[in-house]
Amino acid sequence: MIPESILRRLTRRAAAGPAPGAAAGPIGMAPGALPAGPGTAGAPAATGTTAGLFTPDGLALGARVIRAGDGVISVLAVTGYPAMAYPGWLAPLLNHPGRLDVSMHIGPVDPITAAERLKRRRARLVADLDHDARTGRIPDPLWEAADDGAAELAARIARAEARLYTVGIYLAVHATDIEALADEVEAVRRLAASLMLDVRPVSYRQLDGWQACLPFALEQVRVHRVMDTDPIAAAFPFASDELPGPDPTSDAAPDGVFHGFALDTNGLIFHDEFTAENYNTVILGPSGFGKSYLNKATLLRSLYRDVAGHRIQAIAVDPEDEYTQLTHAVGGAVVRVGAPGVRINPFDLGHAQPDALRRRALFLHTFVAVLLDREIDPSTRAVLDEAITHTYSRAGITADPATWGRPASILADLAATLADHPDPAGPELATQLGPYTVGAWSGLFNGPTTTEPAGQLVSWSLRELPDELRGPATLVVLDHIWRQLDNPTQRRPRIVVIDEAWRFLTQPIAQQFIAAMVRSNRKRWGALRFITQHVGDALASELGAAILTNAATTILTRQQPQTIDELARVYALTAGEQAFLLRAGVGEALLITATRRVAVRIVASPVEDSLITTDPAQLAEYGSGAEHHTPAGPPDHPWSP
Repeated sequence: MIPESILRRLTRRAAAGPAPGAAAGPIGMAPGALPAGPGTAGAPAATGTTAGLFTPDGLALGARVIRAGDGVISVLAVTGYPAMAYPGWLAPLLNHPGRLDVSMHIGPVDPITAAERLKRRRARLVADLDHDARTGRIPDPLWEAADDGAAELAARIARAEARLYTVGIYLAVHATDIEALADEVEAVRRLAASLMLDVRPVSYRQLDGWQACLPFALEQVRVHRVMDTDPIAAAFPFASDELPGPDPTSDAAPDGVFHGFALDTNGLIFHDEFTAENYNTVILGPSGFGKSYLNKATLLRSLYRDVAGHRIQAIAVDPEDEYTQLTHAVGGAVVRVGAPGVRINPFDLGHAQPDALRRRALFLHTFVAVLLDREIDPSTRAVLDEAITHTYSRAGITADPATWGRPASILADLAATLADHPDPAGPELATQLGPYTVGAWSGLFNGPTTTEPAGQLVSWSLRELPDELRGPATLVVLDHIWRQLDNPTQRRPRIVVIDEAWRFLTQPIAQQFIAAMVRSNRKRWGALRFITQHVGDALASELGAAILTNAATTILTRQQPQTIDELARVYALTAGEQAFLLRAGVGEALLITATRRVAVRIVASPVEDSLITTDPAQLAEYGSGAEHHTPAGPPDHPWSP
C-alpha cells in the first residue's frame, strides 16, 4: 500500500489547487497538475516488495482527476435521483461499454430517527400547502405529490413494511489519457442524464472518491440520499436482460439449459423451452454462422435434464449426417434411411389406439400419392381404399383390436391385391408401384421394419437417400416420429429436431406434417426445433410462416440484408437488433422469447466441441471423419472410449 504520509502530502498538494494564472485543462484540471506518466511525480513505484503487485507505479492527484499508473481516473458522485425507481434502474450504468466502476454504499437509518425526520418533513410540507391555500395560490403539484409520498412512507415504516437507508452511489471512470477521459466522462454524464440521474465530479476529493469505488468498504465523501427499501431492492442486485438462470442457493438442477454468455454483460444465459407457452423453437440464419452448432450444444445439455421427473428424449431428422458422432457418444441409435438392409414398413399399425387401423388406411392414401408423385382421382382413390382394407384382411388384421398385434402387410401385398382388382385402375396402380415392390427402389419400403430405434437420442440420417425416394422416405420418418409422440403409453418429454428444414419446405405433404406437429405437439409433450438457412423460403411459404409464428422461442443468427426487413416485420425487431443481426459474428445470436430479447454468444467445452463441430479443419485435426472420431477425456468421463 502507498504510505499514509505520502497520501497526506498528495492530498494537501491537490487541495492547494493549480498555480496562480495557470490555464484550466480538460475536465477542470490544470495542464501541469498531473505528471506525464508514472514515476515522474507522486508515489514512487514499490520495488523489491509484494506491494508493487497491488499498487500503481505512480499516483498523482488533480482537482477532478487521479493518475494511477498508466491510466487516469475521474470519480463522479450521484447527487440527483429520479422520482420513481423502476426494476433495474441502475442496469444501464453497469452495462456501459466503457470501463466504469459503479459503487453503492448503503447504511441503515435508525427507525426512531427516521420516524422523527419524516414527521418534521411532513409538517413542513403541510405548512407550505396550507399557506398556499390561505393566500389563494395554486397548490404546487410537486409538493402535493411529496406530501402523499411522505405520508405513505411513514405509514409503511410504522407497519414495519419498509425501512430507511442512506445511499451513496459513486462512479469511477477510467481512460488511458486526459483527452479520452474527458470523452468518457461526458458519455457517462449523458447516460446518467437519460436515467434521470444527476452526477457531479468529486472535486478536490478524488482520492476519497476513488477509495469509495474500491472494495474496501470505505466511504468518506458522504454524498448521501435517504431511500426506502423498494428503490434499493430494484437497484441491487443489478438487473439486466438476461434470461433467468438457476437459483444459486438451491441444490436443485438448473431451471433451463445453458446457452452461452450475454454479449452486453457476460452473464450466463439459461433457457427452458418446456416452460414457454409452447415448446417450439425456430433457429434461422445463413449457413456457417452456428445454427446447428448451437442446436447440438443445447441438445446435448438437454439430455442431462429431467422434466417433471421424466428424462428427455431427443429425435433428430438429419439430412446431412451431422448428428451421428453425437448420437454414438451418448449411446443413442442412428437409423441410416436408404442404406442397404434398412427398411421401414408403412403398413405398421404402431400403438393400439381405438382408430389405429383407420388412421393407417388414411396415411397409406397419402403415402401412395407421394410415392407416385401425383394426385389420385376420386374413382382411383375408392379402388385404393378397398385394396388397403382387403390387404389387411389377408394378413388377418380386421377392425377387431385383438388382431392388430399380428405381422403387418407389406407394399407387395397391396400391389398384388390391386393387380387382382376388377377395376382397371387397380392393375394400373399395381404396375406403377412396381419399382417400389420388385424394382430398383424396393429395398426401403417393401418388407417388415428392420429396426425400432431406442435410446435417449435417435438420429434419422437421410444422407444416403436417393433424390427419387426423399419425399416418401421423409413422410414415413415424420409419421414414425409423430406416432411416438402420439403414443399415450410412452408419454415423455421429447425434443424433435428438423435440421436443414428448407429441404422439406418444397414438399407439401412434409410441410403439412410439420405444421400439424407445431400446432399439436405441446399436448403430446413434444418440443419441435425447426432449423433452416433459407429464411426467405420459410417466410414466403404459408405453412412456413405458420411454423415460424407458432414457436415461442426464436434464435436468429447473422442475417442477410435481403431478408432483414421481412424478419423485422415478423419479429418486431428494433433498429438496434437489426443492426446487430447484420454484423453478428460466428456463434453470436439474438434469443427471443415472449418476455426477453438477449444477444448471446454461444460457447461449448472442448469435449462438447469435438462432438458437435462440423468444421472440416477441426475434423481434420482430429485425424478422422466426424462419425469415426471419439474424443479422449478423463478416465471417468462419461464419453470416454
